Amino acid sequence: MKIQGKMFMWLSAFILVMAIVYGLWSKEPAGTTALFLAFGLAIMIGFYLGFTAKRVDVGAQDNKNADVADDAGEIGFFSPHSWQPLSLAIGGAFAFLSIAIGWWLMFFSAPLMLIGLWGWVFEYYRGENRTQ
Repeated sequence: MKIQGKMFMWLSAFILVMAIVYGLWSKEPAGTTALFLAFGLAIMIGFYLGFTAKRVDVGAQDNKNADVADDAGEIGFFSPHSWQPLSLAIGGAFAFLSIAIGWWLMFFSAPLMLIGLWGWVFEYYRGENRTQ
């Protein structure tokens, strides 16, 4: 994880330099703002990965003498089946569609997104999956 954090920090430095050069050269505010926002996103991800790398065990990707087989094994638990992302996706699609059609559509999308989010968070606290 440490190497990924360093990669994102270097990427954020590159994006910052490009944002400054682009802003001075083009005098175009939309692209300059987008590049500065991309810089912020890259630095947040890089900081998070670097911060988390100090608190977890060293992975095979941080060892220069590691083999591919050293990183094999169980990574974590991933839900094999869930209908909640579908509800979130439909609610999100209606929310973005409400910008084009009309804000009244947001009254239908907000409950869908809340139901999907609530179900996804508490999916393994109730029902047949509560023991997993």
